[in-house]
Amino acid sequence: MRKTIMLAALILGSALSPAYAASGPIKIVLPEEADLLEPCMATRSNIGRVIMQNVSETLTELDVRGDKGLMPRLAEKWEQKPDGSWRFHLRQGVTFSDGTAFDAKDVKYSFDRIMSDKNACESRRYFGGMTVNAQVVDDRTIDFNVDPVQPILPLLLSLVTIVPEGTPLEFVREPVGTGPYKLTNWTPGQQIVLTARDDYWGQKPQVTEATYLFRADPAVRAAMVQTGEADISPSISQLDATNPATDFSYLDSETVYLRIDHNIEPLNDVRVRRALNLAIDREAFIGTLVPDGALLATAIVPPPTLGWNPDVKVFPYDPEGAKKLLEEAKADGVKVETPITIIARTANFPNVTEIMEAIQSQLQEVGFKVDLKFVEVAEHEGYYSKPFKEGRGPLLVAAMHDNSKGDPSFSMFFKYASEGTQSGFSDPKVDDLIRRASAAVGDERAKLWSELIAYLHDEVVADVLLFHMVGFSRVSEKLDFKPTMATNSMLQLSEIGIK
Repeated sequence: MRKTIMLAALILGSALSPAYAASGPIKIVLPEEADLLEPCMATRSNIGRVIMQNVSETLTELDVRGDKGLMPRLAEKWEQKPDGSWRFHLRQGVTFSDGTAFDAKDVKYSFDRIMSDKNACESRRYFGGMTVNAQVVDDRTIDFNVDPVQPILPLLLSLVTIVPEGTPLEFVREPVGTGPYKLTNWTPGQQIVLTARDDYWGQKPQVTEATYLFRADPAVRAAMVQTGEADISPSISQLDATNPATDFSYLDSETVYLRIDHNIEPLNDVRVRRALNLAIDREAFIGTLVPDGALLATAIVPPPTLGWNPDVKVFPYDPEGAKKLLEEAKADGVKVETPITIIARTANFPNVTEIMEAIQSQLQEVGFKVDLKFVEVAEHEGYYSKPFKEGRGPLLVAAMHDNSKGDPSFSMFFKYASEGTQSGFSDPKVDDLIRRASAAVGDERAKLWSELIAYLHDEVVADVLLFHMVGFSRVSEKLDFKPTMATNSMLQLSEIGIK
């Protein structure tokens, strides 16, 4: 009897002890293939959800699962100096996946690399409107001097992935990082495989290997998890989310919108831009093609981002008002009958095809001539970011923008400033508000962001803002994982447990 009790205790203890936690490989099925695995492009969702914090790590990390705020990653601590610069103290005992040691020179090189004109690093866009100089103090210490002073620089650095000094300035195919995984296979069009590192500086993850598969149809992705062909699909449609044991909704930080190119007639006329907004019945999408719980957008950032303005109202559905504005513009010589093309990204989010087709139809009903073109992610970037193509016609670029950081700095400069890489217009007042808000703190910072949000929506009519989305995931019952607002853009394998 005593032996039986002791054996039962040992079995129970083993089941509860982290030392005996289950581990093994998993398969993840995604809607879009990664066209690159370049670390400085990890802020793009189709790349970041594979390598961000898995292969390539950052100095700091925002806690999206709790209330810890900004957490240490490769930096153990940091402080702002009296002159407004920031000093970061780096973690010791860290190595890259190629065996080289991590130190401050790698941090400086990584930052200088993203700012180089020899590449098109996407993370550069978050440092627009400021001059940043990284200075090595010693192997474990680095200073960042910023003009104008940036009170949220440590948060901005949560998007700068660290690569070894000497990494080519041009984009790399095989990323080398300090993260818990390394790339072991990439067969374009088929799969990507990440394998856990034995020499990782941090806690050993339970997932020993992750194979990423790619299927554009959300129903197919959901079925693959149901049948055991895959273990996680971070993005399925609401219609497929039918099993409470495996399907989870999560608050999303993504905003769906149409970026208007103000540079080309007739979109350079504010009446035409208002007519675009009045022609769309946003409410009709909620609960049909767009999930219940999604919010109608009045800003490129979701609530409760700092400075989000509750006084800004969604454009009403007013097709007669849209027709009247087009008639007024036409009477003044504006070429309102010029065909406009909507450029959309294939498989960007569930029901993207049906949503864009419905928007095309609604715009046509009020008198717009609208074409619809779907492209893959790499071609989409050519329409979405500067330099814009010469000789282009009027464009609406359908996109989904992620800001899960809680501050508009991660959106406003590159979306709306005159020099912003994805800005479709130039407005001195917008530039001034962005500059002042980025350098402000406390209530003044929130006030300036709030003023900018209202000005962009009500007076500039910068975009056709549509929805703050709700996401749905399917997770195998053998896994211990709940999605977060960051899941669509960053899926950390170390957060996944195996039951």
